[in-house]
Amino acid sequence: MVCARLKAGSEVRLSTILVYGKETMKALAKPMDITQALESLRAHSFDVAPNAAAAGGTLVSKTGVGAVLVAGGDGAAAYAVHPGALVNGEVARLLDRGYQKFIKTSRYELPATAAQLEAIHAFSEELSQITGGISLYNEALGTTSDEYEYDRLKGR
Repeated sequence: MVCARLKAGSEVRLSTILVYGKETMKALAKPMDITQALESLRAHSFDVAPNAAAAGGTLVSKTGVGAVLVAGGDGAAAYAVHPGALVNGEVARLLDRGYQKFIKTSRYELPATAAQLEAIHAFSEELSQITGGISLYNEALGTTSDEYEYDRLKGR
């Protein structure tokens, strides 16, 4: 590791701060296209099945959690329905009301348990890693909700 101590008022060019003037960050891997992503998910024990929730959508599920993937504009896998708990074959949305998170489907709204939130988070991380997606800091900290609905903000 190269360290430098700078004196006040001294000028240093950026190339002297970098290690030998070379780029040290690894280049981002190109995301897989949808067919490669689905094959890779099958190889990692995900259940993959066609889904009518989106045109050309594919339901990817594992351990009671699922998401619907479609081909994005560049052919890479993109979410049509973000990861959520599976309730009667439907991927539920995660709703945050400030005091508690809820699992919401077209017919039901149920309080989310800690085990469900952990499963959604683990599924999201694994799905992102396998498909070559970007890992965001706020998503790495825990489960993010699809919708935020606070009673103090209702009607504003």
